[in-house]
Amino acid sequence: MKLPKGFTASGVEAGLKKGRPDVALIVAEEGASAAALFTRNLFLAAPVVLSKASLKKSRGRVRGVVVNAGCANAVTGAEGMAAASRVQEAASGLLGCRPEEVFVASTGVIGVVLPDELVRGALPGAVAGLSASGLEAVSRAILTTDVGPKVAEASFAWNGRKGRVVGVAKGAGMIHPNMATMLAFLMTDAPASPPFLREVLAGATEESFNAISVDGDTSTNDTVLLLASGQLGGPAMTSRAEAQGFVRAVTKVCRDLAWMIVRDGEGAARVMEIDVRGARSARDAKLAAHAVATSPLVKTALAGGDPNWGRILAAVGRSGARFSPSRTSLTAGCLKLVERGMPLPYSERAAARIFLGERVPLLISLGSGPGRAKLLSCDLGHAYVTLNADYRS
Repeated sequence: MKLPKGFTASGVEAGLKKGRPDVALIVAEEGASAAALFTRNLFLAAPVVLSKASLKKSRGRVRGVVVNAGCANAVTGAEGMAAASRVQEAASGLLGCRPEEVFVASTGVIGVVLPDELVRGALPGAVAGLSASGLEAVSRAILTTDVGPKVAEASFAWNGRKGRVVGVAKGAGMIHPNMATMLAFLMTDAPASPPFLREVLAGATEESFNAISVDGDTSTNDTVLLLASGQLGGPAMTSRAEAQGFVRAVTKVCRDLAWMIVRDGEGAARVMEIDVRGARSARDAKLAAHAVATSPLVKTALAGGDPNWGRILAAVGRSGARFSPSRTSLTAGCLKLVERGMPLPYSERAAARIFLGERVPLLISLGSGPGRAKLLSCDLGHAYVTLNADYRS
C-alpha cells in the first residue's frame, strides 16, 4: 500500500529487538500539519512529554516521525528525556529541519532508559531507505507483542479530486479506553490546519481507540498522530460540514485499526462487540459497556465460547449504571436470550455457535432512554497469562 502524496517511510533494525526491524521513520517531504492525542496515564513517557511540547512549539508542524519498539522510555526521569531529545536532534539534523518538527514515539518495556545510541545509529539507514511504499516496513518495525501488522486506508473527495487517508497502528495488550499501549499514525494528502485536524481526530478517536478494551490497562505511551501534507491541493478544510467525506475517511481508518487491535489482543480468538442502548444517559450506557468489556468472568467465558449470559448481566448490574432489571434485554447475534429481565427459551447449541464466532455481537437494552455506548473487547485466555507472566524474561 502506497502512502498518500507527500509522505515517505522506512523501517530498519537498530538492535533494540533481536533479529527484526525496530525503528520506523515517517517523513513529510515538505512538512505537514499535525494533530495528536496522548495517553491520560499520569506516568507520561519521555517521548510523550517531548512530542507534546514540540507540537506546541512548532504550532502543529511536523517534518518527521521516529518510532522505536522494544523500549517505552517511560518512568525514566531526566535521563529518559535526554535520550528522547538526542533522537529528536539527530533526526532533525538528517532531515534538515528544526528539532521540534520531529515527533518521537516509543513502545516496549517500562522503566528502561532508551538506548538512544542504537536508534541514532540506525537513522542514516532509515533516511536512505525512505520510500513511498515504506508503509509495510513501518507497520512491522513498531510491533511488540502484536501477532501482525495493522494497516488501513480510506478515500474521500475534495475540490473535485480524490484524496486518501492511510493509517498504521500497533497494540495488543495494555489496551483500554482513554487510549492504550497503542501507537497509531495516520497520513493524508488533505489540505487542513492543525486545529481542524485535532477536531476531526478527537471525534474519530472517541468512536474507535477510546471505545476498545483488551485488558483494562492504559499505558504510559499511547499516541495517535494525524498528519496532513496538503498535496491534494484546493482550499484548506475548515469545517466538518464541508469536509464530511474526509471526516468519514479518518473515522473509518481509526475504526478499522481499532478493530484490528482488539482482534490481536494477546492470545485473543474472538471480538465481543458490545452495544448498550436505551440507557438513561450516555454515561450510564458507558458504565454498563465498560463493566462487560473488562469483566474477567465474561472474558474467560468468551475464551471458551461459553454463552454464559448470566455473567454479562451480573457485570451490568454492578457497573454503577442506573437502570431497571425488569426492563433489561440481552441479544447475542440474532438470538434473544433475555427479555424484560427474564430468560427466554433458546437453543444452547445455537447460542454456542454465536459465542464461538470470531465476532460476538451483544445488544444490551436497558430501557427506552437516549443513552447509547458501543465498545469492542475480546476474550481472555491462557495465552494472555503466559505471554504477560514472562514478558521481561
